[in-house]
Amino acid sequence: MSDIETLQVTTPIRLGQFLKLANLVGSGAEGAELIAAGEVTVDGETCTARGRQLTGGEVVEVGDLAMKVASR
Repeated sequence: MSDIETLQVTTPIRLGQFLKLANLVGSGAEGAELIAAGEVTVDGETCTARGRQLTGGEVVEVGDLAMKVASR
């Protein structure tokens, strides 16, 4: 994987919100479907909890797209 972009957000933020804010998905519904299908990883582990709280430093991946959570 190439360099991972970092997105500054106010943390904590829920995984579903982060996916949409980071443009890793086109809509909240798409994010919910991908999470439920087990296609989203947080720090390399599959995450099926849309409400998982991200607090900063995590790497979220959807397919070949990845974004690091940075708190502000």
